[in-house]
Amino acid sequence: MTSFRRQSYTVVSKRLREPRRFIQVLAGPRQSGKTTLALQILRGLKQSSHYVTADEPVLKGTSWIDQQWEVARSRAVKSAGRGAILVLDEIQKIPGWSETIKRLWDADSRSGVPLKLILLGSSPLLVQQGLTESLAGRFEVVPIGHWSFPEMRDAFGWNLEQYIYFGGYPGSAALIKDLDRWRQYVLHSLIETTISRDILLMTRVDKPALLRQLFQLGCAYSGQVVSYQKLVGQLQDAGNTTTLAHYLDLLRGAGMIAGLQKYSGKVLRRRGSSPKLIVLNTALLSVQSDLSLSEARQRPDEWGRLVESAVGAHLVNATVGSSIGVFYWRESSEEVDYILQKGKSVVAIEVKSGRRRESPSGMNKFTERFRPERTLLIGTDGLAVERFLESSPSSWFE
Repeated sequence: MTSFRRQSYTVVSKRLREPRRFIQVLAGPRQSGKTTLALQILRGLKQSSHYVTADEPVLKGTSWIDQQWEVARSRAVKSAGRGAILVLDEIQKIPGWSETIKRLWDADSRSGVPLKLILLGSSPLLVQQGLTESLAGRFEVVPIGHWSFPEMRDAFGWNLEQYIYFGGYPGSAALIKDLDRWRQYVLHSLIETTISRDILLMTRVDKPALLRQLFQLGCAYSGQVVSYQKLVGQLQDAGNTTTLAHYLDLLRGAGMIAGLQKYSGKVLRRRGSSPKLIVLNTALLSVQSDLSLSEARQRPDEWGRLVESAVGAHLVNATVGSSIGVFYWRESSEEVDYILQKGKSVVAIEVKSGRRRESPSGMNKFTERFRPERTLLIGTDGLAVERFLESSPSSWFE
């Protein structure tokens, strides 16, 4: 078990041993290890349990939840006070799931049935929506993100270049020696499945073609600040900027593309800024290219874009569920690649990857205006990329 998964394992296992009942929610994108982690937790607790998944071609109804709950409830009642654990996987695929779980959970709470619950979902945005609508005060979320560089290195022996190019999908690790097969796996089993089953099937999207085009543009412009007006101009099935911002939120919730907001010190101004697009797993960027790892490595612009995207993805993925915000900063032609904010403390980060920059560094101007607690240069003449990807963003505030 890798370090981050071990930490999540410890947190959830400890909570499930506590007398007080809270629903444990493991939410994260596909291929982040949620199911494996849940099964490891069940084996470690050595307690009566019942694992089921709603990840079927035909959507299940809420009666399915009632049926599975009864199975787990009977095991809890027969456990001589030790209780039981029910795991419902891909819960967001059942319409109305949160109301049904609220009814069953509250009934067991009133009657003292020692049943505890783990929910797994591959669409964090939809899971969070259901939780806040019906289950307020009853749950704790454990975000499960894409695999980090140390995790892929420890599990599969990858070096830094392999991680930057192939990204953090553990299921693809066995395929990287056959590039065509790796690409087909990422394109069809991960990208297409995420878009068609985790977004389009589960969320109202009035213009699915627009969302798909936006994903492609997000990969093409990863690491760049792009105005919504420019995005509209690039799209064949154009929508308004509000629609694009909403679709970006959906793609971020599915672990695909994030649109970072500009740091300004004022929340209202941030929301109106042009987004800086970042792929949340560099496999999504590499798979769009015809270049192999060795070919990409020999092209400074291409490799630099991958490095900068890997740094941005690391920052976003590692701060999910934390109090740290990730932004960029730009004024006139000057830019700072990434800004971390925790409370009133700010860390400014510049990535020197070898590619030609669209905007000159604005680190001096940013430092004069905002007085960051720390400024970091990642890459040439600065902190090694490998060292940075091994570090938690929270460590830069210590």
